[in-house]
Amino acid sequence: MVFYLRMLIIAQSFKVMKIKFCGAAQYVTGSSHLIELDNGYKILLDCGLFQGKGQKIWDWNNEWLFKPSEIDCMILSHAHIDHCGRIPKLVKDGYKGPIHTTHATRSLCAVMLLDSAKIQEMDVEWHNRKVLKKRKKDRQSLRNPLYTSEDIGPAMVRFEGHPYDVWEQVHPDVQVMYRDAGHILGSASITLKIKEGGKETIVGFSGDIGRPDRPILRDPQPMPEVDYLICESTYGDRVHENTPEQSAQFLEVIKKTCLEKKGKLIIPAFSLGRTQEIVYMLDKMENAGLLPRLKVYVDSPLAVNVTHIFGLHPECFDKETNEYIMSDTNPFGFNNLEYIKEVEASKSLNNSDEPCIIISASGMMNAGRVKHHLANNIENPKNTILIVGYCSPETPGGALRAGAETIELFDEEKKVRADIVIMDSFSAHGDKNEMYDFIANQKPTVKRIFLVHGELDTQNAFKNFLMEKGFSNIEIPGKGSEFNL
Repeated sequence: MVFYLRMLIIAQSFKVMKIKFCGAAQYVTGSSHLIELDNGYKILLDCGLFQGKGQKIWDWNNEWLFKPSEIDCMILSHAHIDHCGRIPKLVKDGYKGPIHTTHATRSLCAVMLLDSAKIQEMDVEWHNRKVLKKRKKDRQSLRNPLYTSEDIGPAMVRFEGHPYDVWEQVHPDVQVMYRDAGHILGSASITLKIKEGGKETIVGFSGDIGRPDRPILRDPQPMPEVDYLICESTYGDRVHENTPEQSAQFLEVIKKTCLEKKGKLIIPAFSLGRTQEIVYMLDKMENAGLLPRLKVYVDSPLAVNVTHIFGLHPECFDKETNEYIMSDTNPFGFNNLEYIKEVEASKSLNNSDEPCIIISASGMMNAGRVKHHLANNIENPKNTILIVGYCSPETPGGALRAGAETIELFDEEKKVRADIVIMDSFSAHGDKNEMYDFIANQKPTVKRIFLVHGELDTQNAFKNFLMEKGFSNIEIPGKGSEFNL
């Protein structure tokens, strides 16, 4: 017995800090990374929803690679659903600890998670109705939502808001600091200062890296120098257009679609971030006398709520936006812009032939009202679908990005006759050069880099790019991969 106790003590003394990648590993959605200290204290970085369709995605969203009840602390980078979307399920399944994030992210999550719950309830209802309609004998195909609207309250009470650029004590051995990542309102990189066995280890998580010189938000702020870095890689294989080219191209798409072809310009855009940026750009065009006299519709109840929250957090705005507000007190509204919340008003847009711009969620076109706009407009060659950001390959947006000639919407196959225009310059994710600039200060100190939040081919390209720039010890973890630090 004494021998076994001695062996146990020896084993305990050799315990080391480790990290497990539970999502967004060789994949773009489902961000979730688990850090376990040598004393067993467990920190979860992000708890995102896997987005897309199919049984694989459903299974991933319903399984945990850890026990929620054993997590001691959760730290959230930002309010996009692929980073926060499984938090209500985490709490529902037993998590009892705090959820640390920035003040603006806390505000946004209240509306983002409620909207997510409603979408899941509707999606499950549609799925179950489809199963029952086919009279399948296998009732195991019926589903329950990951969580419902009633689960949002218990999750939100666990949120604790924090400012940028301040070290906060979340455990006697752990401090955290948030730096503005410039990705969306409230987005942050996360730096952990961890004390173990008389030494200090610094672990960094980039979150999603934004872009410099973008409208509304401040530029990304570099992280403190770290020992280990978890870094996103979404656009690690390309370089975006610059802003002047973007504005000119956007205006050209508007004129060609709405003036020359007399059609509709459909812009699938996430309600958080992308929609506000597009509206802000249109507002500036309107004030400059460049925007044609067209009706512009933002067809998303969530976007209305999110835009209101933007106004409550000017601490996230850049200098240019704050100065612009001095001359235009409402940078997210102009005479021909209409925000739509009611379902009937949304439906009426599909019965109208007027040339117009319709901005609607979701950006990947796998949920929300934009699917109806696609179904009603994609077969008309007068119309244009403007894709303004990343779409997972298995989503309708991913199929259109890949050049699909037909697309399935609401169990109907639609021919793609509308023009498909892709403008990745609208992306809130930095390109390979911008991501490198963000992490360049890490070169002297970082011992290991883990690339996450990217498709494998892109990650390999970004890894090679970083190695050419002088970085080494770069890992591309798979889902469930575990490393000692």
